Amino acid sequence: DIEANRCVICRRDNAEKLEISLDELEATVERLLVQIQKDMLERARAHREANTSVAMNLDELGEILDKKPGFVKAIRPITNMVLDVHLMVESPEHILPMFIDAGADIIGVQVEATQHIHRALQIIKNGGVKAEVVINPGTPVAMIEPVLHMVDQVLVMTVNPGFGGQKFLPETVDKIAQLNAIKEEKGYNFDIEVDGGVNDKTVVDCYKAGATVAVAGSYVFNAEDPSERIKALEDATK
Repeated sequence: DIEANRCVICRRDNAEKLEISLDELEATVERLLVQIQKDMLERARAHREANTSVAMNLDELGEILDKKPGFVKAIRPITNMVLDVHLMVESPEHILPMFIDAGADIIGVQVEATQHIHRALQIIKNGGVKAEVVINPGTPVAMIEPVLHMVDQVLVMTVNPGFGGQKFLPETVDKIAQLNAIKEEKGYNFDIEVDGGVNDKTVVDCYKAGATVAVAGSYVFNAEDPSERIKALEDATK
């Protein structure tokens, strides 16, 4: 529970309660995430040196993380990889400048999370960063069609957002195909990205439907050799 800027953490072994300030919790989470992202960078470094198609996808989810772009700023100086930031927070407009200043290359916002999707994308574009609009599995493509002309990338969530390791939802492939048809008909040049349950099997249908970018988390980083998994994804889409 978070009350009056305090956080109570209970340990299961002896139910001991520790009280820390919310600011301290935020700082701890930030330090941990920086270390995790650095570790991921190191594990992918060998493949990155030989292949420039690899990017780093950073998901920002929750009321604590949305105010702390510090780990994006910490990663920026140590890599030339594309930093693709996906903001899964309500009304992201007020925090977009912080992530722009932190060094993000692409910033994605959920159409479901704001009443002003056009304004949010405009803020990103005006900041000199590539803009991405994101739709959940239950959201129709029609919801984002009015802003497709202004985006650099569309992210189709192929699982319901919340946690890693979920199974791919095959019905989302239709959305990819719809977006690709609109893209070709209108002459747009946005990338179509998929995120959720991506592996060397599920990526094939996505690729055939028109996806140009795939985010793989558990499939890659739960492996002993992440570079092998990245190569398997590339081979599956040749």
